Amino acid sequence: MQGLQKPLKALTIAVFAAVFISGCASAKKAPVAAAPAAAPAPAVVTAPAPATTPVQPAAPAEPKDDTYVVTKGDCLWCISGKNDIYGDPYDWPLLYKRNADQIKDADLIYPGQELKVQRGVSDAAIQQAQDHAKTRGAWTLGVTEESDKVFLAKSL
Repeated sequence: MQGLQKPLKALTIAVFAAVFISGCASAKKAPVAAAPAAAPAPAVVTAPAPATTPVQPAAPAEPKDDTYVVTKGDCLWCISGKNDIYGDPYDWPLLYKRNADQIKDADLIYPGQELKVQRGVSDAAIQQAQDHAKTRGAWTLGVTEESDKVFLAKSL
């Protein structure tokens, strides 16, 4: 058996060599392409930074008025006491003043009237309105009371 090992080993080496050589011989070599010449890098141009102007913060937008349509049986006192209006009946002068162009007598409003409900009213204006409501005095239906005229003339 030992006598066969050497020729078997030689045969194995010969087969591997033949396969290796034939594989290399049949492979076509790809032409080596020359590397393209590097294009010059574009020049970096920096633009001057734009001049900055200080930005003033925008003033908060005034809240927009809401609208309330008067129904039968409404009065400024009742409307102003509604939670979605002012939530306090003593704030009725705010409605009166905001709608003075269509309310001549604070004691007379009519179904179908569209009243503007001012939002974002200052605390000072609310206090002024409540003071007027509490000290208005006697009133007469169909007459604009003098105290209402004074209230309307005051700036809120």
